[in-house]
Amino acid sequence: MTSGRLLTPQMAGLLQRIQRAKRTPFHAMTPAEARKLYEAGAEVLEPPRAPLKRVENLTLRGADGQALAARLYCDAPGTPPALLYLHGGGFTIGSLETHDSLCRQLALRSAGAVIALDYRLAPEHRFPTAVDDAWAVMRWLAGQGGAALGLDARRLAVGGDSAGGTLAAVCALHARDIGLPLALQLLITPGTVAHADTPSHKLFANGFLLEAADIQWFFDHYIDHHHRRDWRFAPIEADVDDVAPACVILAECDPLVDEGLAYADKLRAAGVAVELELYRGMTHDFIKMGRALKEAGHAQAAAGAALKAAWARMQDTP
Repeated sequence: MTSGRLLTPQMAGLLQRIQRAKRTPFHAMTPAEARKLYEAGAEVLEPPRAPLKRVENLTLRGADGQALAARLYCDAPGTPPALLYLHGGGFTIGSLETHDSLCRQLALRSAGAVIALDYRLAPEHRFPTAVDDAWAVMRWLAGQGGAALGLDARRLAVGGDSAGGTLAAVCALHARDIGLPLALQLLITPGTVAHADTPSHKLFANGFLLEAADIQWFFDHYIDHHHRRDWRFAPIEADVDDVAPACVILAECDPLVDEGLAYADKLRAAGVAVELELYRGMTHDFIKMGRALKEAGHAQAAAGAALKAAWARMQDTP
């Protein structure tokens, strides 16, 4: 069976429509141009932004005191638990706006709060700035920040998609190292390896939404080649003992699927509880295509259920 035949008919038809539009690839643009294009089209395939009781724009601080935009989403009463969410975009593109619809769905489906962070992007801010920003905000939320926002800081989770999934995995490792208990790490199609050299990178290199040339373009903007085995970029290089439980959501026809599976396997081998959801016939970024793909809604529901269960377990723990 060829790689193209793995796609569901709906996913294949969607890719054909995208290809007929002949969009300029990210790697042929400047980062500023790519950001504008991504933001313009990021929610075209998503359902309308769900209304929530609470949507607040925030200003948080990076490790060096730099002001960072963030947004709080919540539809739950009382003092809800919280998910720090880190958007995808290859560390180079993406924003609060590109992931607004997804964050609203995660808040609704989890019955918790979601804090989306606009961490600094490459090439203006290269590795490890995004990591440092995510760590600083996670620590602040777990400390005085959660209470200041009316959240239950004792039940904190981290999550993200694609590059944001990488950052979430790295946040979970940092939380373990500083003695901060997290309820869950929600890893949606994460990158985990150093050099994009798994078989799935070859099998799905072209024609499956996330192109090999784009991955190379993202990485070249973000990090020097000789730093790529740093666990803060490639979390599979880390010791993962005693990290937070994980919910790993993957797409079968994604260049990153092999490294997502490998990371889930490594977590399980270390005794970490892992819920693995593999969506057959889907490509990278499918979770943001709920208007066209039923699997997107299923994945969002799985993420919400995993968060609910993790927060409940932590609430029940003395």
